[in-house]
Order: sequence, then structure tokens, then C-alpha cells
Amino acid sequence: MPIRWRLTLYIALAIGAILLVLGVVLFFLLRDALLSNVEDTARARALHAARNIRSGEDLEEDDVEELALDGVFVIVRDQEGRVLEETVNLPVGGGADDPVSQRALDSGEPASGTAGFSGDEPSFIYALPVHPEVGRARVVEAGKSYESALEGVGAVGTILAAGIGVACLLSIGGAYLLARAALRPVEVVTDTARDMGEGDLAKRLPVANPQDEIGRLTTTINALLARLDAALRRREEALSRQRRFAADASHELRTPLTSISGHARMLDEWALEGDRETARRSVAAIRREAGKMRDLVESLLTLTRADEDAPIEVGRHDLGAVAEEAAETAASDGRVSVEFVPGEHEVMATFDRERVLQVASILLDNARKYTPEGGNITLRVKEEDHSVALEISDTGPGIPEDQLPLVFERFYRADAARSAEGVGLGLSIARQIAEAHGGTLRARSKLGEGSTFTLLLPRRKPGPWTRESELPD
Repeated sequence: MPIRWRLTLYIALAIGAILLVLGVVLFFLLRDALLSNVEDTARARALHAARNIRSGEDLEEDDVEELALDGVFVIVRDQEGRVLEETVNLPVGGGADDPVSQRALDSGEPASGTAGFSGDEPSFIYALPVHPEVGRARVVEAGKSYESALEGVGAVGTILAAGIGVACLLSIGGAYLLARAALRPVEVVTDTARDMGEGDLAKRLPVANPQDEIGRLTTTINALLARLDAALRRREEALSRQRRFAADASHELRTPLTSISGHARMLDEWALEGDRETARRSVAAIRREAGKMRDLVESLLTLTRADEDAPIEVGRHDLGAVAEEAAETAASDGRVSVEFVPGEHEVMATFDRERVLQVASILLDNARKYTPEGGNITLRVKEEDHSVALEISDTGPGIPEDQLPLVFERFYRADAARSAEGVGLGLSIARQIAEAHGGTLRARSKLGEGSTFTLLLPRRKPGPWTRESELPD
């Protein structure tokens, strides 16, 4: 059964039960009140007649008429129970022996009860003993039929039953409308969710009232959809990068493999015996291409470990000392000038020394490749707000502005003429190491003047450490 009908049924049953209980209670209260009114009237008339008789006064015609108002009848009896006086509205058979009056005569105390007369509803009888100064009267009996009271009770019962029935019908209609209005936002959410195609998580469910339960539920579902959408986008991006990475890696491996295969076939067919100089050149080419493949595989393994969030071993180090070490290593070939400009004081930060040294070496190697012979490369370290920076500038040809955002992509080379000098993974590795430290790697360049790459590292890497959970500043 739909929730709307269940809510309607529950609300209607609850309201119907409440109305039924109230109706029954009200019915019996009114019934008791009407019947009590009959009994109180009869008692009052009996007392009034008894006062007159005790005073020795005879019941005058006016007194009799007054006593007979509202359908009350009065009977005065002697010691033997015989009727001495009676009102004209006495029911048929009302003057016969009455056990109520006999009880009052026997006990000398007031007595009450009911008596049935032919053709009428039962009547309430109240008998009151009297001891007048003169006369034979010994008991005054007043009675009144329950007929009018029971008719009133019947009318009230009919009205209450009809009212309860109408109220139940109205409650069912009202409960249905209330349930429909309460569940309307759910229907809107359901329709919107049904219209959302598979994988189409860009849409959001409407929130009519963010403060009620349905609004909070819808807001939570929207947040979940946003997270799922972001996760799917990241998944698609990751799959796209993997496909592109696999294609680029295959392309990069195909060239050295083709060269190695060609030289090996040449050696096998004729070069080993026929031309020893050619054989030596082929072996050198095979070794050179094998070295390229080894470098490529090592770079790929480095990127894979970075993608898998391989842990880093951090400590407190001087970034200037790392930059100086990298500059001394890069200046060994003497083709270009590599200068380290020391700072005024130590630039301390928390990082993995070997990884940051690897970044500096990658950036220096990249600068040496693209800086013409006799050019200059400069290393500096400095502090920027809550970060430390390693800056490497060269006097190379520069990078076009439209290509600058792409230099950190895997297998990308700004200068296609120098494609044989690397595999195009160095800057990608450097960026991943920077991001693993919570830092960034940025580049700026101007054609004809050179390029500057800057490694920014936080003074303290956020998040858990691999070796040291807390390090002093």
C-alpha cells in the first residue's frame, strides 16, 4: 500500500477513534444529565407537597396544578397505602399499590425506584413519609416518566452518530489531502530522479524546504550526488590519463625497441663477421637505446609509485644546502654555467631530502638541455609567507606562452627537435613530488630570455608523517 494511503488510513483511524470515544462519553454524560433532571424534578415536587401536608394545609387546586407541571404526577397515601389525593395526569394504573411507597411506609425513610405503567416508558418514583399535625396522609409520592428524557437521549445519540460519521468522512478527506501535501516534495524528487539519465549526475534534486526532514534528506542526497559526480569525473580523468599514458609509453618504447631490433638483426646477419666497425657502432647504439629504455622504465616506476601515494620520509632540512648540492653536481660537465646564490640565513623546512634533491636535479637537467653552450643557470632559495621556494632560472630560448601550461604533462616536450634527449617525464615526476609534499611547481618563461621554474614547499607538510609524527620548527 502506498505511503499516502497508509498515512490517510492511520490519521483517519486515529481521528475516528478519538471522535468515537468523545461521542460515547458525551452521550452517556448527556443521558445521565437528562435522567438526573427527571429524578431531581420528581424529588423537588415530592418535597414541596410534603411541606404543605406537614403544615396541615390542604392541597389547593393551584398547588395541584403547580405540582403537575412538566409531566410530574403526585399521589398522597394513608397508612394503608390507599390514595387520598392525586393529580389529574396520573398514568393509567398509577394509583395501584406501589412497592416504592410501601417501602417508605415500612421504613419511615424516603424511597425511590422505577415503575412501569401500561403504554408508557418507565417512570421514576420518589416516596417521602410525612407526619402531618392533622389528617390521614402518611406518604407523598411524586413521579415523572422517563419518556421525554429518553426521547432527548435518542435525539442526541442520532445527532452524535451522524456528526461522528460526517467527521470521519471529513477526516479521511483531510488526511488524504494532508498526506498528499506532505508527500508532494517526495513525488517531485522521485520524478526528478527518474528523469536523470544513467551517469547524468550533474542535475540536482529540488529542495522545497531545507529545514524539514524531506529537505534535509534531499540536501544529503544532493551532496552524495555531487560526491559521486566528482568521483566519476576523477575516474574518467584517471582512465583518460591511463589510456594516454599507455599510448605515450608504447610510443616511447617503440622507437628504441625498433632501433635495437634493427641493429640486432644487422649484427646477426652480417655485421659480426663482415664489418667489425659497423658491429661496434651497432652495439653502441643498442646500449644507448637500452639505456633510454631503462631510464624510461625507471621514470615510469617513479610515476607509478607517486600515483599510489608512496610514503615519503620527512625531516627538518636546509633547502639551501639541497640546492647547493644539486648545483655542484650539475656544474660538473662545464657546458653551461651553474651558479648557486646563497641566502642570508638557512631556509629550514620539513621535506624528504632525497625527493627534493631529485626535483632540483630534474629542473637543472631540464635547464641544461635547453640552455645553449655558454649560457647561465641560477639557483636561489627564499621564503614566501608560510612556504619556502627553490627557484631555477636559465638563459635558454624560452617556452611559448600557449605551451607553458603543458610542460608538466607526461611525455610532453616543448622543443620537438630535442625529443631524443629525454622521455618527457622529468617535469611530471617533479610536480608529483612537489604535490606529495603539499607544495606546487610553477613555471614562467619569456621567449628569447629564458625560463624560471619554482618549487614551493610548505614549512611543515600537512597531514600524517611516515617517520616522524611531529617535528620542531
